[in-house]
Amino acid sequence: MTVAANPVAANPVAENPDTLPFRDLPSLVAEHARARPEATALVVGERRVSYAQLDALVDRVAASLQRDGLAPGERVAVCGSSSVEYVAVFLGTLRAGGAVAPLAPSSTAEQLVGMAVDADAHRFFLDGDVAAALAAAGVVVPADMPVTRLAAHDGQPPLAPWLAAPGARPAPVVIDPAWPFNLIYSSGTTGTPKGIVQSHGMRWGHIQRAAISGYAADVVTLIATPLYSNTTLVSVIPTLAYGGCVVMMPKFDALAYLQIAERERVTHTMLVPVQYQRLMARPEFDRFDLSSFRMKFCTSAPFNAALKADVLKRWPGGLAEYYGMTEGGGTCVLQAHLFPDKLHTVGQPAEGHDIRLIDEQGREVAKGEAGEVVGRSGAMMTGYHKQPAKTAEAEWFDGEGRRYIRTGDVGRFDEDGFLVLFDRRKDMVISGGFNIYPSDLEGVLRKHPAVADCAVVGVPSAEWGETPVAYVVRRDGLHDSAEAIRDWMNHQVGKTQRLSGLRLVDELPRSAIGKILKRELRDAWGQTPG
Repeated sequence: MTVAANPVAANPVAENPDTLPFRDLPSLVAEHARARPEATALVVGERRVSYAQLDALVDRVAASLQRDGLAPGERVAVCGSSSVEYVAVFLGTLRAGGAVAPLAPSSTAEQLVGMAVDADAHRFFLDGDVAAALAAAGVVVPADMPVTRLAAHDGQPPLAPWLAAPGARPAPVVIDPAWPFNLIYSSGTTGTPKGIVQSHGMRWGHIQRAAISGYAADVVTLIATPLYSNTTLVSVIPTLAYGGCVVMMPKFDALAYLQIAERERVTHTMLVPVQYQRLMARPEFDRFDLSSFRMKFCTSAPFNAALKADVLKRWPGGLAEYYGMTEGGGTCVLQAHLFPDKLHTVGQPAEGHDIRLIDEQGREVAKGEAGEVVGRSGAMMTGYHKQPAKTAEAEWFDGEGRRYIRTGDVGRFDEDGFLVLFDRRKDMVISGGFNIYPSDLEGVLRKHPAVADCAVVGVPSAEWGETPVAYVVRRDGLHDSAEAIRDWMNHQVGKTQRLSGLRLVDELPRSAIGKILKRELRDAWGQTPG
């Protein structure tokens, strides 16, 4: 089944995103530094950095990398918490013609070095915590991959003594839109991380389309997710491209977030669902002045309808949910404030995005039927780094040979063209020949008054092949037993959907951007219920 994007009223840039000539991000930052040198570009804690200061630091990073022989297209690995130096290294690498491989500090020491080696990193930038973790694990970065500290170390300032002297300028580089912008490694929640290559052209498409969400020079964007995540970059990149201000929280704390948002008069933010959940649960939430907000965004994990409704009711400004993948392809957008009756969906295909649904044989399904979501747009990954076979697995081609990216998610379009997601294909439970979608069962479980959070997974069953089981986090102060919650649940659903088991846990395992690690839950069940 094919659904075309709905036209959205917007300014000419957003309406015609492919008509403007290509611009690269480092050049846009340099233009803002010349036009508005004193305008604030970055805020981290008490530290405020102007566009002139940021641009000068980016120049020094780029000149240093060129001095050390970085060639266009070569990668630089960076791993650490959000900081001014992290952003400068990212932009400086791009200005020198290189590509950035931002790595997750939450990875094991072996994974970190393995990803840096897989990226063929020319240099590895890391902060003190990452350096300490590598040392504690006894993992050594290869001798041919120089290491530079992002933060102050041994009494020396950040990036010293590697960084070129103040005033250093790099040799100009004309960036080709086909060149790699970044190499983002998948979270590893489904197996070994894969390096996703995104081009400058793909990022330019993101920048242009951001105008539809109100990104401009007066925007103040607050981020509390890590810089290695595409979730964060899709807000940071357009904010800097349009000359706005990025306020960074190296570590998320709900109360601190609200205090910063009020103090900085934040207009835009990107949060993952678990962060919205924690913010809305703060008893003092309604006492903060959040009237400066124009748009809030959410992505990366399922965002339940009740939580969306609460955000709309109590938090000023619009709310947009993005559904898509780091690999690119098709994106759906739910403008929740415009479609409050569609909060159970992830919205409609974004302008210029073609979303289709296919069956197990790769054939498009009939209207109204469920299928795997595949998408095509101007924003698609080049491929997985050094993994052509994995790249081929992620692609689907229509009858005219046009390339689409497979999501692995199962969904269907409703009568108005809004996409309703069920689950990732690999998470679907097939029990006794029946397809069971864990998200359906989780939606029922959340209605129990004692359930604060939950996850349903499929585990092996001698009788049924697979059977659904649940992990539940109880609300504070409530003491319903696992058996009582399971019995209640099984009276709400059909016979084939009944839970074979339910375990109470203090919290669910999540990635740094809030995705529940269902593979860990399946592995942890540790038995085969009958």
